Amino acid sequence: MPWYNGNYPPSYKNQPVNLREKAVEIANALLEDGADEGVAIATGLKQARLFFKDKEKRDSDKESL
Repeated sequence: MPWYNGNYPPSYKNQPVNLREKAVEIANALLEDGADEGVAIATGLKQARLFFKDKEKRDSDKESL
């Protein structure tokens, strides 16, 4: 079941908005590719966290230039 407009998995409930939105985007893409819902939820959250962790690192690297 794809998630949109505030309809998201309970495990995303207490996540920051930007992280939750990215996780939903990733999870929905995985569902479209035929992934199991549980796998899509877990992978979406994990990959969203990695995305923002890497983004913070890239941003801090730019500031140090």
